[in-house]
Amino acid sequence: MKKAFPVYDICSLADHQHSDLLISRFAPYLQKHQNLSLPHKHTFYHVVLFTEGAGNHSIDFKSFPVKPYQIYFMAPGQVHRWNFEGLVDGYIINFSGEFFQSFLLRPDYLEGMPFFTGSLDDEVIDLAADVQQQVIGLFEQLINESHEHGRMGMDMIRTLMLQLFILVARQSEQSNQITVPTYNYTLLQSFRKLTDKNFTNLKLPKDYAALLYITPNHLNALCNDMLGISAGEVIRNRIILEAKRLLVNLDLNITEIAGKLNFADNSYFTKFFKKYTGITPEEFRKNPIAQ
Repeated sequence: MKKAFPVYDICSLADHQHSDLLISRFAPYLQKHQNLSLPHKHTFYHVVLFTEGAGNHSIDFKSFPVKPYQIYFMAPGQVHRWNFEGLVDGYIINFSGEFFQSFLLRPDYLEGMPFFTGSLDDEVIDLAADVQQQVIGLFEQLINESHEHGRMGMDMIRTLMLQLFILVARQSEQSNQITVPTYNYTLLQSFRKLTDKNFTNLKLPKDYAALLYITPNHLNALCNDMLGISAGEVIRNRIILEAKRLLVNLDLNITEIAGKLNFADNSYFTKFFKKYTGITPEEFRKNPIAQ
């Protein structure tokens, strides 16, 4: 029998008092939601700081070792799983995109954070020693504020979360030690956003270059300079990622997945997937965790 691939919304995991927010210490959260060790999707933003523990966790099929003072960030739609060893603890925040929209003038503010851009290498961060206690202090304030339910408590939680995000973003930028012109960074982020929205219909760099009012050569040079890969590879990687996300949903057959990704037929999709991953969709489906 096929087993549906779980997709969790914020309401299914949040407590009864806040439908778009959950703040908790990690150990009791993990005990309550043991089923989350299996591959699943979130429709909300997800932040975890580990303070103790070992094992590994994967985001969009890339595995990361679990270690103390590691913080990771996930945007809605990403596939995730855990495989812990022994006692694991820390802090967790789940929140909806709408949680900040009434508070911030810029609706895309969170997308400007380096760890919410969709780039896996920016989403998992080992905290430097000089910020570890500051980050823990902010999480402790968030825990306390979420329990006290004081006047303007939700606004205080929002400000504490913004402090946390800015503190970690600053460390992330310092550790990269790369100075990127603002225009190029903004252009790259725009390309990524367009790719996220249009990858099923627009598969050529020239299509995106036209939307960005630049030449295909300019777009390709930008991607090579900032990402080390071509614009075409950025588009292909997004298609492959979505294919993997769909393949772990056993309720969909290969033909249905090919249709969702706008391939002409099942055969063309299979050839495309094998060319860029080295395995067939069926082989990936049998053991997605190893890929």
